[in-house]
Amino acid sequence: MANNNETVYVIGHKSPDTDSICSAIAYARFLNELGENAIAARSGEINPETEFVLNKFNIQVPELLTDASGKRLVLVDHNEPAQGPDNIDKAEILEVIDHHKIAFKYSEPIYFHTEPVGCTATIIAWEYVKYDIEIATEIAGIMLSAILSDTVVFKSPTTTEDDVETAEMLAEIAEIEDIEAFGIEVKKAKSSLKGMTPEAIIYSDFKDFEFSGKKVGIGQIEVVDMTEVAGRKTELINKLKEITKNKSYILTVLIATDIMNEGSDVIASGETGYIEKAFNKAFKDNSVYLEGVMSRKKDVVPPLEKAFKP
Repeated sequence: MANNNETVYVIGHKSPDTDSICSAIAYARFLNELGENAIAARSGEINPETEFVLNKFNIQVPELLTDASGKRLVLVDHNEPAQGPDNIDKAEILEVIDHHKIAFKYSEPIYFHTEPVGCTATIIAWEYVKYDIEIATEIAGIMLSAILSDTVVFKSPTTTEDDVETAEMLAEIAEIEDIEAFGIEVKKAKSSLKGMTPEAIIYSDFKDFEFSGKKVGIGQIEVVDMTEVAGRKTELINKLKEITKNKSYILTVLIATDIMNEGSDVIASGETGYIEKAFNKAFKDNSVYLEGVMSRKKDVVPPLEKAFKP
């Protein structure tokens, strides 16, 4: 990236999770160390887990950027246009740092860095090391939190040795002695559904996808007590039906992941036959429980996308 005085906004996906927010903050700090004028931004409201992490390390919430028109952007933790801020087609994209499948086109050559790791923050931590830039304690803390969040404290199948080794390095800088205990503390901050509306639960970590030209929405929540989900399933199903109808989705999904027992209750509305086809399991009463399913990126999206293919 060529240095100049124009502002660069580092931004993650809509309905941002901890990785999306913390990676934006960490990479904006990195670019500033290289002489850029970079600002961390967000495409939506932060969730309770991210709020806990930012408060713990005394870092401000990034500014809200919903309209990308005329802005210079670095995309982190996403590369699909539907997941970015509005009018992203009217922005200048300078870089992409991500760990998801590639669904990106651009008219000019740019720096595009993607790795099959569990978290974008893992990649960004490598950038600090590569350029021999000191990682501040609070930046190490939020990147560690992002890795623990995205890998579900190393339980997710997306976890790699690189994630674990990077987390260990960051924990030492952030002075976190017990990584697993801290990871559980981070996850618990988001695990309770008390006081949340059905809409807030569904959209707390929600992404749009296009499978064979058909619009699909997939949200995910992570809980330590599945009885909370069971007690609210009817209202969650009703809200999913409403979203499917009003937002013109062919299928709307909520993955309720049990981080303690390592499985997910997949709740959905719309053409749920695609879910049956993807996982070869009967879909009953708008839901199906899938043992061992932890990751939307690795366990749900690939088989579901395959099910949509003719």
